[in-house]
Formats: sequence, structure tokens, C-alpha cells
Amino acid sequence: MKALIEKLEGFLEWGGITKDIICLLLGGASLVVSIFDLIPLPFDAAWIAIILCGLPIILEAIIGLVTAFDIKADVLVSLALVASVLIGENFAAGEVAFIMQLGALLEELTVSKARAGIEKLIHLTPRTARVLTENGAKIIPAERVVVGDRIRVLPGETIPVDGVIVSGQTSINQAIMTGESLPVDKVIGDEVSSGTVNQFGAFEMKATKVGDDSSIQRMIRLVQSADAEKAKIVGLADRWATWIVVIALSAAALTWFFTGEIIRAVTILVVFCPCALVLATPTAIMASIGNATKHGFLVREGDALERLANVSKITFDKTGTLTCGTPKVTAVDSVSDFTQQEVYAYAAAAEQLSEHPLGKAIASCYKKQSNAVIALAEQFTMLPGEGVTALVNGKTVKAGNLKLLKDVPISHFVAAAVGKYLLEGGTVIYVSVDEILAGYIVLSDTVRQECASMVREICELGIQPVLLTGDHPNAANVIGRQVGIQEIHANCLPEDKLKQIGEFQAAGNDVCMIGDGINDAPALKKANVGIAMGGIGSDIAVDAADIALVDDEIKELPHLLALSKKMMKTIKLNLAFSMGLNFLAITLAITGILGPVVGALVHNAGSVVVIANSALLLRWKKS
Repeated sequence: MKALIEKLEGFLEWGGITKDIICLLLGGASLVVSIFDLIPLPFDAAWIAIILCGLPIILEAIIGLVTAFDIKADVLVSLALVASVLIGENFAAGEVAFIMQLGALLEELTVSKARAGIEKLIHLTPRTARVLTENGAKIIPAERVVVGDRIRVLPGETIPVDGVIVSGQTSINQAIMTGESLPVDKVIGDEVSSGTVNQFGAFEMKATKVGDDSSIQRMIRLVQSADAEKAKIVGLADRWATWIVVIALSAAALTWFFTGEIIRAVTILVVFCPCALVLATPTAIMASIGNATKHGFLVREGDALERLANVSKITFDKTGTLTCGTPKVTAVDSVSDFTQQEVYAYAAAAEQLSEHPLGKAIASCYKKQSNAVIALAEQFTMLPGEGVTALVNGKTVKAGNLKLLKDVPISHFVAAAVGKYLLEGGTVIYVSVDEILAGYIVLSDTVRQECASMVREICELGIQPVLLTGDHPNAANVIGRQVGIQEIHANCLPEDKLKQIGEFQAAGNDVCMIGDGINDAPALKKANVGIAMGGIGSDIAVDAADIALVDDEIKELPHLLALSKKMMKTIKLNLAFSMGLNFLAITLAITGILGPVVGALVHNAGSVVVIANSALLLRWKKS
């Protein structure tokens, strides 16, 4: 029996969408021939539609009943088909089969279109890599690349693994990973991601993340976990379908018993099919997943969108979520005869060879802001935990903390001025020239430009934003004021975030948590919906979340929230419409007004309408 079932399942899957389209075309043509009697045949042409479109439905129903006693819509459809054939209503049977398969095909095409945006990640997975060895370049399968391999990438090629450029410079099209429409220039030391495309210029890179750890594979794992059938609303529809089968059989039997007209009973079976109820709901969810993908979100479960629609509080981590996650120079002050620009220039020159993130940030920001050439630094020395020293234009320059400048006097005036920046969460780098304090540079994690408008739009949706951060209260309050968040909880350890979300939930709130770091993973799991910053977020945070924001464009969050609410409205409208149409058709069938042929047309046309309504979610935009 098991072998027979497997053969039947293989037969049904054979040919895919192409076979379904061909069968529908032939079935539709046969129905036209049957109703208008266009071609003389030794049999009713409707039998072609019954066999091509109806037989797969009957086989699926049998397989479901035999393997799991699964009573779904296809059971009732099969009964309606068989009953129509037994009383000689071949055209009605063919029409039911044709429109049911048309509805199923529409759903399949909608799902296919909805997932096309994320499934192209799989097709973009590089097959090979050009690895440099002692004997020259050798092309090997991409999955055989190991960390540390040196790889050459030519113009037009897809980068096979994550890595760092060690030779050459180029421009990378990384739209598939970040959503950026313009290519991004890359030079030695810059990171590149697998799946992105080298626009021009050959370069060499050192592999840092390979195989399942690479960016493209990480995104593919998220894609593969997207399964709309896990949504609770779909399970509810399936349970309704089971009860509808029982009610339909009972109604048909009673109608036949009291009226003595079997055609009325068959009509009830035809119009009672819960096609729209079962088909339209998962289509709405998958269409919404496809819409979210276009806006940079990878939804791991359709259930996540259902839960997101009920969220009343949304909690944000600060660093890397509301802020950029990288230090930038926010202030330069001079406390000597040197100008601010000179202080900045000396610090950048001394820090240009530093490996410390703050030193790199100073040199990088100086290049961007001044467009000037950084002076050469000689006798460079890096003192861990203190700072750097170097000879710049014949002057001894020191840049670091107070430990490094312990022999340089710091006035109370300077200490007070610096204290203001420290209270706001900034980091101060003191700069001395020839043992005289020249000034200081303040570095801070800057707020994302789009955050203020994003928070305002969230509030307009009736959702309250909350800031949960491990930072000092002063720094947290500064960020909160900048973005417009009123409720702020600072000095939060991972367990504190977990506890706070639990308190919100105990008070009757559904909570969405947005974070990026490993320390956010427990809170992402605890929240009703967890959203991870997929671009800069840690692997653990992404794995713990229900939704990943691939390009870190947090400005799209209001669209996702509004989309989830729109999805639920669409689902409820579909359910109400399909059930209302069913009961109207049943009433007309019981009274004999509606026959099997017209009943099949009315009911299954309703299925097509709700599926088309769900498909509109693919292009929906927040107004």
C-alpha cells in the first residue's frame, strides 16, 4: 500500500505547473465543446475535464484519507464530482473539477510569485570559486572553500564566500543583500559578502565565512523556513473545512430524504465545497510574505505576521538598532592655540595606522569630512588600553585616554566640558602635541536618520514604542529624545530585557522586540514577535527572531506593521465572503432554484475572487 501511495504522489507531482496549465486548457476547451456541442464525439466532451482536472482531486482525497484520515475540502469536492457523474450531470462535474483546479493554480502562481523575490537568493548562490594556490589559480566548488583561502574575483563574477579584500579595488553591486540601488566602492580592508556581484576590477580576498556561515547561505536558511501553512489562521480554516464536510453530507442527505430530488442533494455538495475558505487564507499570508520581502524583511513564519497584527508595544534595543552601531566623530574641540581642524588633522594622522575601532573611526571620519590628505606618521606606537603616539610633521602627537596623557595637565574647565559628552554616552579621545593638550575628539554611536519619522509612524498605528538598553540612563534619554520614545528602560542586562517584556505581556500586551546583538536573543525569543537586524545582527539574534530585516533599513518597519494588519483584514474579508456565498448558494440549492451547473459556477467563481483579492497584497503599500 505504501509503495502504491508513493507512486500516486509522484504521479500527481509530475509535470508541475506546466502540466496543470495544459490540463486546464484542455479541460476548459472540452467544456466549451460539451456545452455547445461543437464537435461530434462518441462521448460527452466534459469527460476530458473530469479526467484531467477531477481525477487529481479524487486521488489527493483518497491519499489524505488513507494515510492520515485527513478530511479536507478535496473530500467534499470528490463526493460532488462522483455524485454529479452518477446522476448524469457530466458538465457540472467537469465544471467543478475545472474551476477547483483553476483556483488551485491561481494559488500556486500567487505563492510562486510571492516567494520569487527571496528564492532568487538560492539561484544566486555561486557554484565555483577561483582559489589562489602555490601552483596558480584553481577553480573549485564554492562549498570546498575554507576560511583563510585567498580568492580572486574577476569583473562580473558573483562573490563565492564572505571575506575581506586584500588586493585591488572595485565596485560591488550588493542590492540582493542590502537593497542599495547603487554599486558600493570597495578597497583593501573592506568586507564583501557572498552572493553580491563584482561590477568591475579584479580583486583578491581572504575568505572569512564559508559554507553555511556565509551571508547568502544564512539568508537561504531563513527563506527555507518561511512556511505560511504554520499560521494558526490556516489551521483554523482546515478545522472548519472538516466540519463543513460533515454538515454538507448531512444537509444533502436530509434534503434528498424530504424532497426526494437527488439533484438538489448533489447541488448542495457542489456549492458546499469550502474551497475559498481553505485556499484564500494561505494565499493571503504568502502574498504578504512576498510583499514584506520586497521591503527588506525575511519572514520565517506566516504565523509571525498574524501575531504582529496584534502587537500593542514594540521594544527597541539601542545600539545597532536605533543607532548605526559604529562610532563616528560627533565633536572636535580645541583647548589651545591650535584650531579645531588642526587638532582633528593631528589626531587623524596619528591614528591612521591604528587597528583600534576608535582610531579607525577618527581617520575614516576625517577623510570623509575634510577631503584632505592625511599627513604621514612616523615612529608610530600603539599602547594597548591607552592610545597611540606618532611623529607628525616633526611634532610628537599623542591620542588616547587620560592614562596616555598622565603627564599632560588637564584643567577643570576642560574636565567639565568633557563631562557633558561623557554623560551623553560619548567617548573622548584627548590629543596632545609636544606634551601640550591641544584638544579632544568626541566619538558617539549616531542615531539613524530615519528613526524619528519611523517612531512617529508607529505611534500613528496605535503601537507604543519602548527603549530597552544596557546604556547609562543619560545616554538612553538622549537617544530617546532624539527619536521620540517616551518610555525608556536603561541599564538593562539580557535578563532585565527578558523580565520587562514578560511584565508587558502579563499586563495584556502583545510585544514585538527589535534587536541585533547576542544579548538580545533571549528577548527576541520571549517577545510575541522578534525582529532581528539581519545585516549587522549576530547569527544568534537572527536565529532567535521570527523576522529578519536584511538591509537594516528600519524605516520600513511601519510598512511591515501596517501590512500585518492589512493581511488580517483581507483574511477576515475572504472568510466572511466565502462563508456568506456558501450559505446563500445552499439556500438556493435546497429550494431547487440553483442547479449543479450554475451552483458550481457561482461557488467556485467566489473562490477565484477571494484568491485574486489576496493576490492584491503583493503590491499593497502603506499610504
